Amino acid sequence: MSRIAQTFAPLRSARKMAFMPFITAADPDMETTGDLIRSLAEQGVDLIEVGFPYSDPIADGPVIQASYTRALNKKATVRQIFDGIKALDTAKLPPLVAMLSYAIIFRHGPKTFVQEAKAAGFSGFIIPDLPGDEAAEMFATVQEAGLDLIQLVAPTTPPERVREIVKNCSGFVYCIAVAGTTGVREQVADQLLKQLQWLRTETDLPLAVGFGIGKPEHIDPLRQKADGVIVGSAVVQNVQDLADGKATKGEAISRIATLAKAMATKAHEAH
Repeated sequence: MSRIAQTFAPLRSARKMAFMPFITAADPDMETTGDLIRSLAEQGVDLIEVGFPYSDPIADGPVIQASYTRALNKKATVRQIFDGIKALDTAKLPPLVAMLSYAIIFRHGPKTFVQEAKAAGFSGFIIPDLPGDEAAEMFATVQEAGLDLIQLVAPTTPPERVREIVKNCSGFVYCIAVAGTTGVREQVADQLLKQLQWLRTETDLPLAVGFGIGKPEHIDPLRQKADGVIVGSAVVQNVQDLADGKATKGEAISRIATLAKAMATKAHEAH
């Protein structure tokens, strides 16, 4: 059983949800990324999604796009990210999931990239620009390494395509809450809830909801329908405040810790 599966299993048995924050690697630098990961682990988060900065993201809203730009302006590289993660004691941290463009993986070679990511301490991958129904080869490479390939399903994904996507998916299914890019919304859409109910009849994999989730009160409507929630923009906004001089590093990490603690506590309420 993979580390990600080992994380979801006891939570599902206890009828609790997982909480996974997103951060951008190397924003503003890898030292801060390491500090953030350690702080998030201390708040009881279950997994941590680590975005690899990329100049042409396809699904990220303005807050995360800006974080990628900040990291790239400081010449962040994949090697720096791997080295920075490797310097952490990842065995004692929640599973780290790399979210990145397939173009980055392709440049390194899929097998080489997966092995180096595993050696650095990553447990799985989310690759938004890898078509889910064309991911068999990458899925096999990731599975061979004992890691997970998480696939995305959007509200607009046709049912027949979803069935093909989940064939090459492990760890959990990333359920996009809204049609559009990342960013905090006010409410959970009814369309999402209906799709989650249907997805539950199609796969036994855990269902984790991201895009538009940013407040503890977003979690209650998802109970008994989803197994986890993912928060990105609401976390990364605090790093933007650090970059804009509106917060010190300590203040930014403290604000993120407060949000993560509140989200994790809410997610871990049994239903």
